[in-house]
Amino acid sequence: MLIAAILRGKGSGVQTTRAEASLKSAIDVLASQRIGVLVVSSDGRRIDGILSERDIVRGLANDSADFGAYTVGDLMTSKVFTCAPDDTVASVMALMDEKRIRHVPVAVGEELAGVVSIRDVLNARLREAEAEQKEMAGYIAGSPQV
Repeated sequence: MLIAAILRGKGSGVQTTRAEASLKSAIDVLASQRIGVLVVSSDGRRIDGILSERDIVRGLANDSADFGAYTVGDLMTSKVFTCAPDDTVASVMALMDEKRIRHVPVAVGEELAGVVSIRDVLNARLREAEAEQKEMAGYIAGSPQV
């Protein structure tokens, strides 16, 4: 299964924020949308970074942290691992495991096309496994007895 199939099912809408936005505004969006990541983008298309709940927790764990003084750019991850719509679910799952990340922006060239989460890829792999199991059961049931 390809990442494009996941995007067809869930849609390609992505919540973005700007690096200069306040951390409070980003947290408000994460909470209200019930999501775990915002793509940081100056124009809504180009990926400048990513801000995850994990980034926020790590940033605020600093004893000298002044919550009100932070911007998204202060805590975002600048090195973003992306995938393409024609990448396989298995390859993106391997990337997530290797890099220990839970969200991967989908890009066409340098343009943002969506985001997939670990939940998205796990659900896709589960559907693939179920389909394979049904196919195998049908093959066995339909095969001649020896």
